[in-house]
Order: sequence, then structure tokens, then C-alpha cells
Amino acid sequence: MHEMALCESLIEIIEREAKAQTFSRVRAVWVEIGALSHVEPEAMRFCFAAVSHGGIAADARFEVIGVPGEAWCMDCGKTVPLAQRGDPCPECGGYQLQITAGDCLRIKELEVD
Repeated sequence: MHEMALCESLIEIIEREAKAQTFSRVRAVWVEIGALSHVEPEAMRFCFAAVSHGGIAADARFEVIGVPGEAWCMDCGKTVPLAQRGDPCPECGGYQLQITAGDCLRIKELEVD
């Protein structure tokens, strides 16, 4: 389950920012998770609760902002929605797609004290 390692990294980032911006508690975390990122939102929620226990983000609300997949099709030259990697272009059926959105995992916002 790579979500555990991802959540450990999120906590490291939050702790580093707490020192830099002098806050002592995190009340809520908003995280963008792309549809093409191979990250399971429910697993992230579970893992975040586990790794934040006893720390600066203990009991913080963990909110997921879903980012839809999108790609540019080299065959038809259009930007198209993409549900999962390996799918064909919904416009022309081509497979030469360059992902342009939805492969992200990032902290979007923190609510802190």
C-alpha cells in the first residue's frame, strides 16, 4: 500500500511548513488527487489518520479534491477527458495521448492554528 508512504511524506511537508510558518496545529487538510494518479482516496484517508496520530495533524479533517483525467491526443489534436490510463481517445479512438491533468497528488490547502 503506497498510500502509507505518501501520507508519511504529506506529514513531513506539513511539519516542515509548521516550522517555517509557525503554526502549531492543523485542523484540516485539502489534498488534490488526480483520477490518473493511481492513488486510492479512501486508502489515503485511512493512512492519513494513522500517520497523523499524536502529531501536529492529529484529528485533522482530511478532504479530497478529485481532479479529473485529461489528455491531449496527438492523432486528432484535441484535449479530451480521460477516465483511466490506457483508454483510447474518446474523439478519434487513437492511443497516442499525452496526459495534461489528473496525475497529481498535492496539498492544496491547510487550515491551521
